[in-house]
Amino acid sequence: MSRNLIADILRLKSEKKALILAHNYQLPEIHAVADIIGDSLELAQAARKAAEPILVLCGVRFMAETAHILNPDKKVLMPDPDAGCPLADFLTPEMILKEKERYPEAAVVVYINSTAACKAVADSVCTSGNAVRVVRSFSHKQIIFGPDTNLASYVQSVLPEKEIIPIPDGGHCYVHMRFDPEDLREVKAAGIAVMAHPECPAEIRVLADHIASTGRMAEIAKTRSSWYICTEAGMLDRLSELCPDQSFIGREDALCADMKKTTLHELVRCLRDLSGEVTVPLDVMEGARRSLEYMIKVS
Repeated sequence: MSRNLIADILRLKSEKKALILAHNYQLPEIHAVADIIGDSLELAQAARKAAEPILVLCGVRFMAETAHILNPDKKVLMPDPDAGCPLADFLTPEMILKEKERYPEAAVVVYINSTAACKAVADSVCTSGNAVRVVRSFSHKQIIFGPDTNLASYVQSVLPEKEIIPIPDGGHCYVHMRFDPEDLREVKAAGIAVMAHPECPAEIRVLADHIASTGRMAEIAKTRSSWYICTEAGMLDRLSELCPDQSFIGREDALCADMKKTTLHELVRCLRDLSGEVTVPLDVMEGARRSLEYMIKVS
């Protein structure tokens, strides 16, 4: 059945002149039919350069919004438009504007895991891989940063000369909260290296041998034979594919339910019917594009 679905997807992709972009956390069968696989920054850069008139985003809604913002003349589709991001839902534009009133001299940087409306009132977007570079690029001492407080604390630890003002209080990715420091101590005692995503809490990051975005994990993984990976479990499959000579373990229950919503059946339907279109209102588009372009320029 999967073989027939994959054949249908490849045929439809060619017929419709579509480009399929898939996040690292997607299911292996989605990776098998994707043209581009990567982290949020890699997908944003690929979307910006795409020549195809149709972009199919296998990920979550903020990624599809980003693709549309960068390509307003293209049709951007999601196989499952209900795939959202609880982290993005923590933050609202009103929260940002209220904090800006308290800190009028501060620049505003929002994580790419945020809504288009939040991006529209920010000075820049960032990803986990370029957050430090983006924040450092501003001359402002104070940086309002949201919605992930763990990523904010990571940036603060690297850039002590800045004052990072995290919003909202307690914003986090539930997947990256699943890891246990005791598990890390046990695997390290067994000679297994630990790599953690910057969205992990400080008590996990401090035990990691490397802190890296998913986009950098494969490169770092080649330096050691065995790894414990502190990020979404789908990355274990991706790393095993990219680094077949290394071994990877992690928490199998560290799953993003929304990232797993995309299936081959939904992808076939999306391509066949050109369904699941994602658009961003014009009154949001300009500001959101400005903040995304700033990120891409300094990355």
